[in-house]
Amino acid sequence: MSPNDKHAAMLPWPPLLSGRLIRRYKRFLADVGLDDGRAVTAHCPNSGSMAACCAPGQPVYLSSHDNPKRKLKFTWELIRMPTSLVGVNTLVPNRLAAKAIAAGVIPELAGYGPPRAEVKVDAHTRLDLMLRDGKRADCYIEVKNCTLVEDGLARFPDARTVRGQKHLETLARLKAGGSRAVMLFIVQRGDATVFAPADAIDPAYGRGLRQAAEAGVEILVYDVAIDLAGIALRRPLPCRFDIHP
Repeated sequence: MSPNDKHAAMLPWPPLLSGRLIRRYKRFLADVGLDDGRAVTAHCPNSGSMAACCAPGQPVYLSSHDNPKRKLKFTWELIRMPTSLVGVNTLVPNRLAAKAIAAGVIPELAGYGPPRAEVKVDAHTRLDLMLRDGKRADCYIEVKNCTLVEDGLARFPDARTVRGQKHLETLARLKAGGSRAVMLFIVQRGDATVFAPADAIDPAYGRGLRQAAEAGVEILVYDVAIDLAGIALRRPLPCRFDIHP
């Protein structure tokens, strides 16, 4: 399958309900007016600020779940912003990355065996994926979800992230120990042309990302083809460290 084929390794959405965002609050809650007239509260699976993708009144799309153990029946999956659909569920990039790697549509990560998820690398840290083929060093991958895009410039993070800084330090340590280490940013929207760290939001993360790159951690950035049927990796984006606030 070609990496240029937006349907290669596509991750389909579950059945979606459409509506309009009323408000997002307490980080993990969103009130939505569904097109069928119901007003519901949905789980917002995103701990970031979502500064560029939580405008009240915008069309949103929810999945529905019948698990009696869930506190909320609905999960917020997508919002339609003026320049792109945006995936807000931070669980999606990990699943999408694993599926794309297994299908061989990320050339930089091709040739390994099936990805292993949630790999424990020390007493306190797990990384999202690990690749192994027995002929070369193991490859450790941390996946981050990027939704902050302004005028074609994608930035990460959209809120301060001490945890994200620790992941960079872990990747640099693994690289120093002889492993391959990759930081993979997935821009869950289709209106970006370039990526840079969000120095104005979290200058410590920006410094850490640059230091990790200097230490040999590979920085990969991909955007997506996204519609109401599903989401797939589309193309690599350049990472620019010379763009500052």
